[in-house]
Formats: sequence, structure tokens, C-alpha cells
Amino acid sequence: MYQTWWKVLAVVLVFYTMISGFLFDVPTLPILHETIRNLYFHVPMWMAMLTVLVISVFYSIMYLNTGKEEYDLAAVECVNTGIMFFALGLVTGMMWAKYTWGEYWSGDPKQNSAAIAFLLYCAYLVLRNSMDEEQKRAKISAIYNIFAFPIMLVLIFVLPRLTDSLHPGNGGNPAFGKYDLVTSMRVVLYPAFIGWSLIGIWIATLRYRIRLIEYKKNAIN
Repeated sequence: MYQTWWKVLAVVLVFYTMISGFLFDVPTLPILHETIRNLYFHVPMWMAMLTVLVISVFYSIMYLNTGKEEYDLAAVECVNTGIMFFALGLVTGMMWAKYTWGEYWSGDPKQNSAAIAFLLYCAYLVLRNSMDEEQKRAKISAIYNIFAFPIMLVLIFVLPRLTDSLHPGNGGNPAFGKYDLVTSMRVVLYPAFIGWSLIGIWIATLRYRIRLIEYKKNAIN
């Protein structure tokens, strides 16, 4: 039971946020209107992405310290899961941009920086799959992952703040929380952060277990 309670919690929180996200009242804002409900789905994708990518960096460091193959497998599956949530974050953001900014991709600094960061992690997978020797592949990909994470943070959270941006919280544009993130939205958004982050960890755990079984099977053969 101690291994499943957090999975039950993840499912409950996600269902709660999905249902209440459509039913609870939201502030009436110009331009945004009902599209502000996308906040419950767009931002938690980034939170889930950050969660599993932080874990991937931890396992990359553990691999470099110990050389255990299990840590390398855990790191790469966390990255794979993080890329999935990264893509969902981009897609939900593009949908929101279409209704608020007039087009799916407007070249906003936040969008461009996020796209570069996404390609940075796609390059991680390309680099990893280009090498056949296991130890070399694991070491190089671990080092790449450790350096890619802070670069991603700079691209997404620092650079867009230094220039004009349509995105809330960047380029002088105030974030939602400063003026209009009312209590009724917080009781949905914060559980969504936790729920989707736990879902991300759950997915990464399943992927790791599958990869570990495949690795042990290949080692036997």
C-alpha cells in the first residue's frame, strides 16, 4: 500500500483539477475570457516537465559518481518523460496563443526560447542514440544532461524577462498571480501542479522498469 498511495493521490488530483477546471468560476478578463481555464492544463505541464527533468539530473550525477547502469537508464527515461510533457506544454501554449494572440506561433520570445530548449533535449536523444558503446554513451549523455538543464532554465525563465513579451510574467507583462489569480483558481492550479508532477514521476517509473527489464534481458543473452 505504501507504494501505491501516491499513485492514487495523483489520479485523484488530476481528475479533481480536470473537473473543477471546467466547472469552477474564473475571473472575467478582457481578451482571455474562458480561455484562462487553460492555465490549469498548460502551466502544470511545465511543472511536471521540470519535476522529471530535475530527477533526471540527479540520476545523471549519480551515474557519474557510481557508474551504475541503472542510474543511466533512470536518467534517460526521465528525460523521455520530460520531453513528452515539454511537447504538451508547447501544444497547450500554442492553442492558448491562437485564441489570445491571434495565431499559434507569433514569434514571442517565450515561445522561441521554449522551442530552442525543446530542441536542446531532442539533441540529447539524438546524441545518445548515435553512440553504440554503452559506457561512453552513458557518460557523455549524463554530462550533456547536467549542462542542458540550467541552459533550459535560462532559455525559458530568464531570457524572456529581458525583452518585450506577450507572455504573462515576462518582459514587463505581469503574471496572473499578481493581479487576477483568485482563490478559486489557486485551489485548482496548485493541486494540478502536484497531480501532474506525480503522474510524470509515475510514467518515468514505468518506463524505467520496462527499460531495466530489457537491459537485463539483453545482458543475459
